Amino acid sequence: MRALSKRLSIGLFATAAAAGSLMVPATTAAATTAPVAATTVTTSTAAVAASSPGTGFAYGTDSWPMTVTGSNPYQEPVIGGSYGGYMGMAGNWARWGGCKTGNFLAWAPANANQANSNYVKSKVGVGVGVYWYMGGPGVDPHWNGTTTEAANWGARQAAQTLAAIKGRYIPYPVIWADIEMPQIAPAPDNGWNKVYTSMCSGKVKQLHTPTSVDRAELNGFASYITSHSTYKVGVYSSLQDWTSIFGTGKDSLIPNTYEWTYQPETSHPSSAPAGWCLRGVHACAQFFGGQTSASKYALMWQWSGGGGIRNGYGDFDQINVARLK
Repeated sequence: MRALSKRLSIGLFATAAAAGSLMVPATTAAATTAPVAATTVTTSTAAVAASSPGTGFAYGTDSWPMTVTGSNPYQEPVIGGSYGGYMGMAGNWARWGGCKTGNFLAWAPANANQANSNYVKSKVGVGVGVYWYMGGPGVDPHWNGTTTEAANWGARQAAQTLAAIKGRYIPYPVIWADIEMPQIAPAPDNGWNKVYTSMCSGKVKQLHTPTSVDRAELNGFASYITSHSTYKVGVYSSLQDWTSIFGTGKDSLIPNTYEWTYQPETSHPSSAPAGWCLRGVHACAQFFGGQTSASKYALMWQWSGGGGIRNGYGDFDQINVARLK
């Protein structure tokens, strides 16, 4: 996700029509073949050492389209093994606010159908899940510096999330709050650290937001989702961004919240992880908010393509399937 926002030149192809298509199991669905990165890597140069993600895990993808091959059960692109899930963007604060920049929608209907088909027909993986690309308190059009308003801003984004997925088949039980700092207009920090003169202006009027205000927004988002739906709430972020936004004190701690991390990462699909560690490079998933990979709330790891290191294909994910059963 994080690198996606840096690829707007190709990302804006995602249309409102695509966003409106239902995520229903498909008997036949051709994968979208739009490129995901500027470079091209052939399968032969990215030969994968092993196609098993490890016991209790599944491989998946997220956001932009990937070429998923075969028929039910569909196969994970490039790496091999069964296609275990797809996480797509339900909405984006800048798109919702009508901003001229940063308004991409990372949604791949074909991949969603393929993931749901594997889940329903072959009992493989987790099917489709969604995330909301969150705007922090600093892009709230009603910003007044209070935790009450921040919580309301989080709740309003949660309401938009549920409205965006109404009527769709979303079997994955966690809705992800995407909390990151993409370094793109109109708000390079997505409004988590700075306050802007208006939602889309890109002009800073305050250089700091208290961690308590940031946390109040997340709490408002989570409270609305859990009180208005059967979904659980998770956070997509990294240790680096999380600490920059929430610090290291009490506002940063989320011991009972599901997590999806995007650090560390690799540009080499051949290093596809087994369990929580990449193969051959001595790097393992880093979670945040006081959690480690041993936590039952550590669910996913975007180990390639999502944090700015391109691999030539797109975003690859490691999904802990066992922990939600």
